[in-house]
Amino acid sequence: MNRAAPQLSFFNVNGVLYRLMASQKNFAYIDGANLHRGIKDLGWNLDYHKFRVWLEDKFNVQTAYLFIGLVPRMTDLYTKLQLAGFILVFKEVSYDSNGKVKGNCDADLVLNVLVDHYEGKCDKVVIVTSDGDYAGLIRFLRDKLSLLSLVSPRDRCSFLLRKLNIPIVYLNTQKEKLKLGSKRKSPR
Repeated sequence: MNRAAPQLSFFNVNGVLYRLMASQKNFAYIDGANLHRGIKDLGWNLDYHKFRVWLEDKFNVQTAYLFIGLVPRMTDLYTKLQLAGFILVFKEVSYDSNGKVKGNCDADLVLNVLVDHYEGKCDKVVIVTSDGDYAGLIRFLRDKLSLLSLVSPRDRCSFLLRKLNIPIVYLNTQKEKLKLGSKRKSPR
């Protein structure tokens, strides 16, 4: 039986060319609060549909998990995110003394990545965050040759992440492709 060779695609991060095989099972794990805050701090709004397409086009991400706090009044947002192609992983939230929502998803994200890695569900991983709390996870993925890239929603991520010598894509460099209301139909 003749099998066709897997198609190859390439992407460039910080001057380094990376090769992707179309047959790879690449997953993205997204810290939803960190992504939202980071983009908001940059002064623009992210088009989540364009972002999901960009993850697929750039990194061949087949599955994108978005870790997010569960707030009952946000059901319309959750529906839009699911329609854009994200798998939502909810964390029960609490409220601080000022009524501000607290829904720290860090531990859940780390656990999901490690379980998927251990069980062989994915080949390569993209992590979307700027938070240095993930440095241990990212070091582990790098050392296991499973990290494809870190995507930082801020114009700079934590020093703990930057010093790991890993590929990092800063979303501010993709603003014109990914911002809400941009005229570009495809983020390619």
